[in-house]
Amino acid sequence: MNFNINQKIKAMENPSVVTRQSSKTVMQEILRIPVLVAALGYMVDMYDLFLFSIVRVPSLKSLHLSDDSIMKDGLLLLNLQMAGLLVGGIVWGILGDKKGRLSVLFGSILIYSLANIGNGFVTSVSAYAVLRFIAGFGLAGELGAGITLVSEILPNKIRGYGTTLVATMGVLGALLAYVVSLLFDWRAAYFIGGGLGLLLMVMRIRVFESGIFLKLKEKSIPRGDIRMLFNNKNRLLKYITSIIIGMPIWFVVGILITFSPELGKAMGLDEPINAGKAVLFVFASQVAGNIVSGSLSQYFQSRKKVIFLFMIMSFLFVLVYLLAPFKHTTALYLIIACLGFCSGYWTLFITVAAELFGSNLRATVATTVPNFVRGTTIPLTALFVLMKNYTGTIYSALIVGILTYLIAILALVYLEETFKKDINYTEND
Repeated sequence: MNFNINQKIKAMENPSVVTRQSSKTVMQEILRIPVLVAALGYMVDMYDLFLFSIVRVPSLKSLHLSDDSIMKDGLLLLNLQMAGLLVGGIVWGILGDKKGRLSVLFGSILIYSLANIGNGFVTSVSAYAVLRFIAGFGLAGELGAGITLVSEILPNKIRGYGTTLVATMGVLGALLAYVVSLLFDWRAAYFIGGGLGLLLMVMRIRVFESGIFLKLKEKSIPRGDIRMLFNNKNRLLKYITSIIIGMPIWFVVGILITFSPELGKAMGLDEPINAGKAVLFVFASQVAGNIVSGSLSQYFQSRKKVIFLFMIMSFLFVLVYLLAPFKHTTALYLIIACLGFCSGYWTLFITVAAELFGSNLRATVATTVPNFVRGTTIPLTALFVLMKNYTGTIYSALIVGILTYLIAILALVYLEETFKKDINYTEND
């Protein structure tokens, strides 16, 4: 009995040994329970995150808000959700390195599941606002802890496939949110999301902790000390660039998709843009983008080259979205789908963040980075609203987009290539 336990611990500490000593195929490795549960967790995460974008208008209308208030208060709720993600990203990231990856996976899903259910009962904007902040706080822990766990339990050469699976399932969560919103009213859609989260908690009972973290606990070194990100110039630069390269994805989601009804109206399209359909098209195509970018990364053995390719394609489609003289909603939905495909480097961006740092800071980084990227929606939308008063809706979005992509490409140039990097190491003070 003790022999079997020791063997399991040894296997978890060095996944590459498992690959050499067993006849497991790549598919069998990827479909291990921890990977599947992390993937399902991100699916529920994205369901909740984008359900608000889908039901923003009908939910606020049911609270008897005017059209002007729907955009104003909708922006407030979105920013509070993103603020929750920022705060939660820091808290869950530190806990992930101090207490373990699993503690975050359980705690975060409990909080956002209960907040989801609470959203279904709101009768005022103020209650809605508080619960969106709490939901954002809970959602912040899911992705980073999941990616960290998957990266640490899979062999180096195939961990990209595992993180691709996680991100792809997340995109399917956004699609599920759209389907549920068609079949049920907005309150029931929130109840369903909360119920899915609580159900997933039961599944997580069988998940084991990362062997790298178990080994890390035996060492007398700082874990989850966020100050280490700022007391070393190279670490700080890596951290900042990790955040910046993800900004274009959330420019697309936070501005071009969330406010697609307002942008479509400014373009003078023949029919109003439905935000739910916009989410459907962008995330349906992002499934393909995640798979293609992850596969290309494995083929070229490079994260940076593929991220650069997808950034450039995304920028070109942003120009088409905002400047092409089309008048049919069908054409805009097609461009939105292309933007979704080009946003499929989300998988690689998070994988790079996890690979750039040692195991005593990995969960902190992998959790805070994507949530800080989500949080950039706050300054991006603020700049968008500010510029809108001077340049109009379309050119305001264009200016914000150009700045976002320019900064992101410059950051990518200085980023370290991490494809073959051995991640079983720690950061020194």
